[in-house]
Amino acid sequence: MKRNIVIAAVTAAALIGGGTATALATTGDDDPGTTRQSDVRASGGDDADDRAGDDADDRDDSRDDDGGDDRDDAARASSAKVTAAEAVAAALREAPGTAVSAELDDEDGDDDGDRERAVWEVDVLAGDGTRHSVRVDPGTGKVLGSETDDEDDTDEVRAALKGSSVDAVEAAKAAAARGTVTSVELDEDGHYGDGRAAWEVETLSSGKGEQDWRVGLKSGEVTADRSHHSGSDHSDDSDDSGSDDD
Repeated sequence: MKRNIVIAAVTAAALIGGGTATALATTGDDDPGTTRQSDVRASGGDDADDRAGDDADDRDDSRDDDGGDDRDDAARASSAKVTAAEAVAAALREAPGTAVSAELDDEDGDDDGDRERAVWEVDVLAGDGTRHSVRVDPGTGKVLGSETDDEDDTDEVRAALKGSSVDAVEAAKAAAARGTVTSVELDEDGHYGDGRAAWEVETLSSGKGEQDWRVGLKSGEVTADRSHHSGSDHSDDSDDSGSDDD
């Protein structure tokens, strides 16, 4: 009888507190030296609350990450006074050759604690086969520095550009009618690896956000690129299946 009373009391305390309690109940008067440990758990306690809170935090973090990236891209694009075409031209004056890509991105701050800043990063393939990465200030067009990169796709790039008449500058200018160009890059493997090389261009525009385009190496035709964002709405633009750059 005493054992039942103790367990009932502990159970009630656990339900009120929303947690877990442990009771030591005697087995009765016949065996006073023996005890048994009973776990009393209340459903909906602290563990459930913690799990629910963690799930909510994860969802908030995911939304913040996605929205933060979009806001960062838009901020960089709106603050850049130097266009992609102008950045490529500046880089080529620093390192003559063929520009194969240009991207508006963030550059890490220096050791003195300066904050990261936006910068154009332009890759140039020189005549001797070396690759140069040139950094251009998007506010002034000034070259901030350059370094040599080791790349093993030189032959593929040259093969893709053979016979082409549209360079990175012209590709960026062609796509600029769709929005602010934030990157232009040579796709030497072609759409879905089909061997049809083209320039891949990303733009940002008000109301449409980020969009992907392909610019023909021979024709300069701008078509929607659905290989990255299959759900993008480019219904008002021509399809890229009819490119004449075979």
